[in-house]
Amino acid sequence: MVDEQTFLREVAAMERTLYRVSSGLLHNRQDCADVVQEALSKAWARRGSAQEQWFRPWLTRIVINECHNHWRRGKRLVVSEKVEPPEHTDVPNLELRQALDALPEKWRLPLTLHYLEGFSVAEIAHMTHTAEGTVKSRLHKARAMLKAEWEADEE
Repeated sequence: MVDEQTFLREVAAMERTLYRVSSGLLHNRQDCADVVQEALSKAWARRGSAQEQWFRPWLTRIVINECHNHWRRGKRLVVSEKVEPPEHTDVPNLELRQALDALPEKWRLPLTLHYLEGFSVAEIAHMTHTAEGTVKSRLHKARAMLKAEWEADEE
């Protein structure tokens, strides 16, 4: 069980991570802010059911779920204005961000969580409800896809 002080301390420490994870899935700063706030609201309401040792993966999974919910709701909307290009200020290398964005979510999410946010394979497996072997396989495949993309760009 996570108490109020632990929740607030962990959220403060994870705030940038949560925004970066959401920006990797949604690509719109305002949507990311909305999704993270909604996820925090839901997590706050359910904090009593969280285990302290799994808090980071638990909260990150809620953000991922909210991103998916937001995306599904957005499919039903009709956009009448041109959307501005995504702004990615959290990843220092723009080429890396563009290469990551080109990957399907199945491969991009484990890479982002592991290499940019520092989650372990076990934590990612817990967040994504997949086996550790599957996470390792996806990391391997995603690295190969990025390598192929970078080599193609260099030629």
